[in-house]
Amino acid sequence: MIVDLPATTVSKIARSLVSVREEGGAVALGRVLTLVIRSEGQVDEAVIDAANDASREHPMRVIVLETYAADTARLDAEIRVGGDAGASEVVVLHARGAAASNEESLITGLLLPDAPVVAWWPEDPPAVPGDSPIGRIAQRRITDAASEPRSPHRLSELGAAYRPGDTDLTWTRLTHWREQLASVLDQPPYDTVTGVEVVGAGSSPSTGLLAAWLRLELDVPVQWRYAPREEWDHGICRVVLQRASGDVRLERSNDVNARLTQPGQPAHDIVLPRRTLRECIAEELRRLDPDLLYGRVIAEGWRLLDPPTT
Repeated sequence: MIVDLPATTVSKIARSLVSVREEGGAVALGRVLTLVIRSEGQVDEAVIDAANDASREHPMRVIVLETYAADTARLDAEIRVGGDAGASEVVVLHARGAAASNEESLITGLLLPDAPVVAWWPEDPPAVPGDSPIGRIAQRRITDAASEPRSPHRLSELGAAYRPGDTDLTWTRLTHWREQLASVLDQPPYDTVTGVEVVGAGSSPSTGLLAAWLRLELDVPVQWRYAPREEWDHGICRVVLQRASGDVRLERSNDVNARLTQPGQPAHDIVLPRRTLRECIAEELRRLDPDLLYGRVIAEGWRLLDPPTT
């Protein structure tokens, strides 16, 4: 069910939420958090769909705040519940002109009481997310360095602006890669890694972040290289761990599979699928405490990393 509220106020929206729950049988009990999605302009429906899907694992209230430059102040809203909102309640706010000038006041009256707040900027995050109006009221703050408009300096900027509670979906997309590489190092022959090569597309910030993690954790030289576009045009291509007994090579074959080769062992084909937006958001919502490892990688590991080569 979708309820449209043109030319409204925050108090009217809050009353409508209560009315929708009473009339439609939707309840707020069991909601574990409020997710605030912030955007300058219209939010892609794929972003809301991802939040709806994640809400089946994390029942929540989703507040989508879209702001627009305009001469006239106006606040429009829509409330989505039931099949249009997964296991969540979705409130979409369209704020124009002066009505968009105080983001915090637009949000605070709609937050679930005594529940954590998570902020998500699908595109173009503020320079310092933790100091932004929405970021100041959030326990976790999610950005995406791979989103438009892309910038080669985005990770450096996120590292300089890092506050405990920040995270980025480029880091979340690395979970399976980090699991596979950690698993390799936990197996014989336990030789020391003396060097690392990480290769990926020039458009993939996750490649650099994986290189920064390996540089920080292994404390060895890490060569980060861009693959030619005709060889690999998106995401991480391969990681090579150099050891005295021979190189360990984890290389993606396609968007689903990768091949692991190690000295003295047959090659293994493993499942290494690209992660969906829904999977990444659901993972980030499983923890509401600061991701301290991400903080060390983005703030320390990134500074230790040499620039990429081609």
